Amino acid sequence: MPIKIPDQLPAREVLVREGVSVMDERTALRQDIRPLQIGLLNLMPNKIRTETQFARLIGASPLQVELSLVRIGGHKARNTSEEHLISFYQTWEEVAERKFDGFIITGAPIELLPFEQVSYWNELTRILDWTKSNVHSSFFICWGAMAAAWHFHRVPKYPLDKKAFGVFRHTNNAPASPYLAGFSDDFAIPVSRWTEVKAVDVSAAPSLELLMESDATGPCLVAERTGNRLYMFNHIEYDSTSLKEEYDRDVAAGTPIAIPHEYYPDDDPSRPPLNRWRSHAHLLFGNWINQVYQTTSFDLDKIGQRPRLVTA
Repeated sequence: MPIKIPDQLPAREVLVREGVSVMDERTALRQDIRPLQIGLLNLMPNKIRTETQFARLIGASPLQVELSLVRIGGHKARNTSEEHLISFYQTWEEVAERKFDGFIITGAPIELLPFEQVSYWNELTRILDWTKSNVHSSFFICWGAMAAAWHFHRVPKYPLDKKAFGVFRHTNNAPASPYLAGFSDDFAIPVSRWTEVKAVDVSAAPSLELLMESDATGPCLVAERTGNRLYMFNHIEYDSTSLKEEYDRDVAAGTPIAIPHEYYPDDDPSRPPLNRWRSHAHLLFGNWINQVYQTTSFDLDKIGQRPRLVTA
């Protein structure tokens, strides 16, 4: 089944060009089926780029998924036009009465700020608490994962001496986890952050299970044993050129930045980078969507009123 997104969303043209099956709104209305309701709270500056990345991964599922784009109401985006936001996004206040099968909260380039100094921290904490009653399964990405891990479990973040930047090998700590079905024993994932969480703090939270980690960059994916939340501290959703664009931007600005680790062939920025994580990104999101489908209620109104998924 295809993903249902607004007909005029810029991501549609990209996805169709890549062969992702996209359903127009007229066709969706004719089908006698309840699509999975997935919300995306997009905190990234380039919202069009980010919504395309996640729509690509969600749209690869054989299930019908309806993606709703959500933004912080009290924060003014500086890198996305107001016209795009008005046309395709709702504020969280506008969707707060809805129930979602799945809800994704992205990263944001504010990780060196203490959480309480983030301008929209109070609204974000209300959203995180809201997910407990209105969302069946939550998926937090990079800074969004750090924020949620701190809010729910008081797992702290720590500043790094230098940016963790590049493509790093990670190990599969839990092959029996339904989220890691089909995963290799080790695999590459893009990393781009100035802070980290530590395995010792994750282990100290009784309900958390460390599913993926790297010797070089630490915890990557964490799940709750008794909840229904996933915490991804890296950018497995990135495009092939996302790290290149970050590197080129910093070089052009004169910002000290190392060549991304194991990203360019022979560490040569003049050569096109190779995507070595695409298949595992699709696998992880496919596994998550499958878990949501297997465990959510057919009646959306019952979400939040039934026991939550217990991961293996």
